[in-house]
Amino acid sequence: MERLNSNLYLQNCYIMKENERLRKRAQLLNQENQALLSELKQKLSKANPKNNAANTIHDLNLSSSSTANPSSSRN
Repeated sequence: MERLNSNLYLQNCYIMKENERLRKRAQLLNQENQALLSELKQKLSKANPKNNAANTIHDLNLSSSSTANPSSSRN
């Protein structure tokens, strides 16, 4: 029983470590996405200043609150 607990503990540690790695990766991808979105908005506004209403790009983070604050998620 003690050996089983030790194995489960090690698996849990590995899962938590992997979860943290994936959370950091998701945060980096989100930052990259925001930078690219900002760049796209700037290019569109420079290319067509008269038609800005037609070229509106919505913020993708409004629909995905899971990556907005990764530190508040469960551990």
